Amino acid sequence: MKVARPLWILGIALVGLVVLLTPAPLLAQSCSLCYTQAAVSGSRMIQALKSGILILITPPTLGSLGVVFVMYRKRNQVRRTEQSDHPGREW
Repeated sequence: MKVARPLWILGIALVGLVVLLTPAPLLAQSCSLCYTQAAVSGSRMIQALKSGILILITPPTLGSLGVVFVMYRKRNQVRRTEQSDHPGREW
């Protein structure tokens, strides 16, 4: 147990170092049309673009969280059938 904690801290530090040393353009790959439109637009257009991005990412995020929640709630339920319906077959 005492060896695992320093390894855990070392792993976190290593991941943090990799994230800090990663070049910013590598993480900023985007659509060239969106980039050019945002570059020439005013502050209202930039705000609308940010709002649109949030609106488009909200439903998949909520759907994913819903699936995880249902799976968490149903994790211990087992399908049970009548023994007379399928003899010798267990789920």
